[in-house]
Amino acid sequence: YLKLPDTAAHRILRQLSDQRGFNWGTFEERVARAASERITPDVNFDFQTDANQRVPLGDDILYLIDEGYSLAQARNETRCGTEHTLVFMPETRVSVSRLLTNVGITRSAVTDLLQDPALSQHAAARDHVALAKNGRMAPVHFREPLLRDLTSLLSMAHNRHVILVGPTGVGKRSLAYSLAQLIADGKGPVGLQSLVEMNEQALLDNALATVRAGLRMAQGGILFVPNIARFFGGFRAEFPENAGAELQKAFFDDRVVILGTATPGRYDDRLAKSATITQHSNTLRVPPADVEETVQILTALKPRFQADYRLTVHPDSLREAARLAGRYLTDTPLPGSAVHLLHRACALLNMSDHERAGKPDRTLDAEDVMVAASMLSGIPVTNMGADERDRYAHMVEHLHKRIIGQEEAVLALSRAVKMARVGLKDPKRPIGSFLFLGPTGVGKTELAKALAEFMFGTEEALITLDMSEYMDESSVNRLIGSPPGYVGHEAGGQLTDAVKARPYSVVLFDEVEKAAVKVFDLLLQIMDEGRLTSGKGETVRFSECVILMTSNIGGRYLADPSLSETTAREKAAEALKAHFRPEFLNRLDDIIYFHLLTEEHLRKILDLMLKKEFGRLEERGITLKLTEGAKTWLLAQNEHPEWGARPLRRIIQEHIRSPMADFLLEHEPQTGVVIRVEAADGGLKFAVEGAS
Repeated sequence: YLKLPDTAAHRILRQLSDQRGFNWGTFEERVARAASERITPDVNFDFQTDANQRVPLGDDILYLIDEGYSLAQARNETRCGTEHTLVFMPETRVSVSRLLTNVGITRSAVTDLLQDPALSQHAAARDHVALAKNGRMAPVHFREPLLRDLTSLLSMAHNRHVILVGPTGVGKRSLAYSLAQLIADGKGPVGLQSLVEMNEQALLDNALATVRAGLRMAQGGILFVPNIARFFGGFRAEFPENAGAELQKAFFDDRVVILGTATPGRYDDRLAKSATITQHSNTLRVPPADVEETVQILTALKPRFQADYRLTVHPDSLREAARLAGRYLTDTPLPGSAVHLLHRACALLNMSDHERAGKPDRTLDAEDVMVAASMLSGIPVTNMGADERDRYAHMVEHLHKRIIGQEEAVLALSRAVKMARVGLKDPKRPIGSFLFLGPTGVGKTELAKALAEFMFGTEEALITLDMSEYMDESSVNRLIGSPPGYVGHEAGGQLTDAVKARPYSVVLFDEVEKAAVKVFDLLLQIMDEGRLTSGKGETVRFSECVILMTSNIGGRYLADPSLSETTAREKAAEALKAHFRPEFLNRLDDIIYFHLLTEEHLRKILDLMLKKEFGRLEERGITLKLTEGAKTWLLAQNEHPEWGARPLRRIIQEHIRSPMADFLLEHEPQTGVVIRVEAADGGLKFAVEGAS
């Protein structure tokens, strides 16, 4: 025991050394001398260690183990530990018994210290009320309305078992710990004096024995069972069936009150199907906390954060954590998401202190919480610096690097994004909802890609849904997920899952006029309320999304060069009113018309496309140059200018990329070569200009 500082017996001996005042070093020497002089016959007991080494055990040692095991059982613990055998050493005829007695280590002294729950590694359960009375419980915030409802249910004469139902993170476990503190203060349900929770490690070792020990220890009190659905569900149960059966019997017994927790899905799937549980227990729904209540919860936890991370937590950081978690970290409800965010912010601050030269910053402020929220969500929520302000101030110019023409569309989008970025938009609705109207090939989809790249640095932030795939009424289930009990429920929804995974994104509904009527009902909900409820019952928020829709309705008028721009838009607007419902059109922030591209626009778009070709060749060390005559010849191959820029990709593929591949295979140019392309003899001519 003296050589194993991680054991409970070693910690008890250390405490007694401090209390009795004997010298630890001298004590170690005397114990070592007594052990070396020990002479005891071996018994017929073959004990081997994990290293397959035989250990001789005498009758005295076997007696200690037997008595220690009996004590462990009496204490509702799952195994015999070093602390249990230490209790009997002073009164047993072992070589160190007299030595222990001489320094004041008696059975009663060890037994008194054994009452400390922190010393036992193998306790099957622990009483949180006892911990609260000894000041060993973590700080808790009292959610008074919920505690009042819970106390009233637990005060019933019969069938007073309670299942707390709520999503992960709403604070079901904290509610139970608050109840333990109330009982310790003498304000809990009448007649209930304990709140016992089973040891998770002991459950894994021996679930049946641990459940029985927990029920014995909780007699006259409450047995708290987090995630109680783990014990039920037949072959899906995480513990043996006999452990679940033992727990189920307790619902018929009023001597022990069962207080369990479960998520709504687990409750409906496993517990609600058990008549024993539903008829003998009550459900208490635990809703998420609001921002103000979350701030109060974080304030109660503030001393724990400061002690764990050894830093100072500024009050502003608590409010910022609650606000940002409620708005951006929607996967987990409040207060759980705010607590996790604060943990991450503290950890990041500690990590940055190690990397920072000079005096470290030991105060967690609101800016630190913003940085952590940005890392967790991928959303740029930090305060805008000079570079960021300048970038958004020149957003139009940035978008026009990819979008040629279409000034009206770019300006409308820029205005909406700027208002959202500085916090002037409705926090519940999307950043903006726009309908792009225009003929094919004029840049509607390209503008959506450019916006995603500008705001989030990647086109991967663009969620594209082709509405031609959602023309059937039943296809709405593919967007939000099938209801429970239907095929595909586990798969989730294509739209809701994508936005939940990336809440700050650009959502593009392509060719929206083809969508079924029920799909339009979903769009109305998104544009008006900024949220959807998935088939799994989860609320997905679109408040940080830009909603874009494209349509070819009225496109033939906008593509007709014989009509003036005003006339074309009037006819297109009439076509829109004839096809879409008024409530849909009224919820749009703007209808953006895309005009036909001129020859000058097409030439600039061709230059942008050719830059991509140049970049691919530059990776191989080859430079490609096109003369203005070659570009003019390429534009002349566009037989359908009314189709916009779409035919240019095919023209580049046919007249640049394919001939270039043949040229490279035939001539095998070296690195540094410049290939010149010019118009000649009714086509294009490729020639090596020289080496750089």
